[in-house]
Amino acid sequence: MPHLTIEYSKNIEENINVRDLVKVMHDIAADIDALPLGGLRTRAVARKDFLIADGHDDNTFVNVALRIAPGRSDSVKKDAGERLFNALSKFFEPFWQTDPIALSFEIQELDAELRWKKSNIREHMKARSEA
Repeated sequence: MPHLTIEYSKNIEENINVRDLVKVMHDIAADIDALPLGGLRTRAVARKDFLIADGHDDNTFVNVALRIAPGRSDSVKKDAGERLFNALSKFFEPFWQTDPIALSFEIQELDAELRWKKSNIREHMKARSEA
């Protein structure tokens, strides 16, 4: 854990490279000490069926959710959220000037008792760094 999910209206692909957005958000998250790199997952999901506001075809949205395990202070979460939302906003600055877009970001703290996981990625990361 942490996981970043970027949900966006498919029509935004006409104006941006989604892979670039994923990279920017992943790199910013990786630079935040409170978000361990070994657990970091960043993914993007296009929504082809959507309506935004008045339903105009030019309207777009991007919503980013950061899911994290409990235990971080509110100030640490707020700092992480501000850094990630600022990166999201900066990425869309050129788009913002010409096109209708709704940007949003939220942090979801998961219940440790209602979560199951299994991964060997950290071991592989360690082996690669030692090679």
